[in-house]
Amino acid sequence: MVMRAETQLQERIRAFDDWKTELLDAVRRLQEWLSTHGDDDNSQTLRLYEAMEALRNDRLNIAFVAEFSRGKTELINAIFFADYQRRLLPSEAGRTTMCPTELFYDRQADEAYVRLLPIETRLEEPSISEYKHDPAYWTHIPLDLDSPQQMEEALHQVIRTRTVSRAEAERLGLLGEQLHHPGQGTDPDQVEIPVWRHALISFPHPILQGGLVILDTPGLNALGSEPELTINMLPSAQAVLFVLAADTGVTRSDLDMWQYHIDGARRSRRHKGVAVVLNKIDTLWDDLREGSSIDASLQSQVRKTATLLGVESEAIFPVSAQKGLLAKIRGDSELLARSRLQALEDYLCKTVLPAREGIVRDNIVGDLSGMLDDELRVLRTRHEHTVSQLQELRNLSGKNADVIVHLMKKTREEQTTYQKNVESFQASRRLLQRQAGALLETLSLEAVDQLISNTRKSMMGSWTTGGLKRGMRTFFEGSRAAMEQSIEQAEQARRLVMAIYKKFHSEHGLPAIQPRMFSAKTYTDKMEELYEEAEAFRKSPVTTMTEQSFVVKKFFISLVSQARNVFFKANQDAESWLKEVMNPLSAQIKEHKSMMERRLQTLRKINESRDTLDGKITELEGEHGALEEQIATLEDIRARMLRPACFQASSAA
Repeated sequence: MVMRAETQLQERIRAFDDWKTELLDAVRRLQEWLSTHGDDDNSQTLRLYEAMEALRNDRLNIAFVAEFSRGKTELINAIFFADYQRRLLPSEAGRTTMCPTELFYDRQADEAYVRLLPIETRLEEPSISEYKHDPAYWTHIPLDLDSPQQMEEALHQVIRTRTVSRAEAERLGLLGEQLHHPGQGTDPDQVEIPVWRHALISFPHPILQGGLVILDTPGLNALGSEPELTINMLPSAQAVLFVLAADTGVTRSDLDMWQYHIDGARRSRRHKGVAVVLNKIDTLWDDLREGSSIDASLQSQVRKTATLLGVESEAIFPVSAQKGLLAKIRGDSELLARSRLQALEDYLCKTVLPAREGIVRDNIVGDLSGMLDDELRVLRTRHEHTVSQLQELRNLSGKNADVIVHLMKKTREEQTTYQKNVESFQASRRLLQRQAGALLETLSLEAVDQLISNTRKSMMGSWTTGGLKRGMRTFFEGSRAAMEQSIEQAEQARRLVMAIYKKFHSEHGLPAIQPRMFSAKTYTDKMEELYEEAEAFRKSPVTTMTEQSFVVKKFFISLVSQARNVFFKANQDAESWLKEVMNPLSAQIKEHKSMMERRLQTLRKINESRDTLDGKITELEGEHGALEEQIATLEDIRARMLRPACFQASSAA
């Protein structure tokens, strides 16, 4: 199938992927350099491996959230897939996407397919994330890219439904959803439910191959009945587009969805990455009205929407997805301008992509550039010492033996003093290890597991709303208390580390180093965000209408797994930090000791035979050149690591 030229958004996503590829190459070069010139440091090897895996697996996640019939799937087609000259995803009048759908490209399988998770898996304990690791549970349908009909039939699976008894829907935890289904009675004997719980679509479109993942969610009730969407998937998305319809405005269910599932994510993002799309503005187009009158009507609706949702008008994008898709397919620039789709695409280009780059840069570049700076610092110190020693040896030409003996004596005295301070440093390290034990104790997984066990027993033994609330409060109060203690212990460890560094640098005149610090607040904030999401779900009307044992079983398991994961990551991060925080200073100490020993050995050999002097000067000159070459290599790697993505540069131009 012939495709049109890339849109600006596709171009920027491709540029972002190219930037990550270049960054991966820089990390690989650093790994190769360290394997040749660095110490055999397992922690460095692990960090580099993890960084490369993170870059290979990095994804740009954009979630589309809306009630039924808001044109959400059509919007996805219009923004991302118009170059296929057709609707790639099924988009029809009425109720379309029936299960949460992730659209991406599976690089590992390198295959186009649809995978569908049966709705019956809701009765089991594993989460959707866990099911993803076991293909046996999924129905797998390969996509034939040469057969539009086969692709259409396969993709239409995501809208399949079946009719079951009310008892079966209640057993699956879906009865609350049916009570919200328009056109059905208040107590039907038979209800319609989705056939599938979750869909994964792997498709080899260039922007999906570049790492874009699109999450399409089917309405308020799916968010309410699948807490994993609210607790895991939406908060992890780099952008959440909340889609409304201009012909209906903000309905009660729209407002519920916003308040219970979106606004918490918006607040946790500090108002970044969440936008409102007012779709179907073409319903306001009227040939009997002037354009200014239509614009005024549209602006009025934008202001009303902003007031109802509590957002700035600039965060609302009025569009016509259907006309935008049609305009792109026909190449109609005038219709495309009227659809206003470009403004939304500009937002994704200029806000979402740079924000994702910032996250990658903070998580990967920030950590590795510190490692690289440590290596550069050692090389520069070694280079300065080599220059100093060269000057010293050149000055020794023609000097008598007494001068050399004096230098040897002075160097031995420096060594003795230095060794005493090294012993003091080792004592400080032992003190830090004791502080480390106190910090890790506050983040103990055993203590968290005990809290989880007690809370589960309390909640499972209570069948009232008040009991559930008390269980939630007990769990989060215990979690918060542990996190608060970890902040205090981390601060004590930080002060101790800084004192050790300052003492050694001031006593020996070594270049000052600013060690990387552990921040427990990062994890405290994550716990607070998780708590807000849990509260929103607990207060959701869908949750209230869903059978209580199902809510406890599914929601609390999802909540607990996320909370435990926060502690697990905090514990890992703290342990890793405590193992590595003294490494830069240790490397400095080791290098300084080595240089003094080499200097003494050189002076001893020259004292024994003056013929050695010229040979040592030649040897040091060779080392000097090699060090300059290594420094240049690392500086080049560092420059490549810190280079901004080209889309960021062009945005600023």
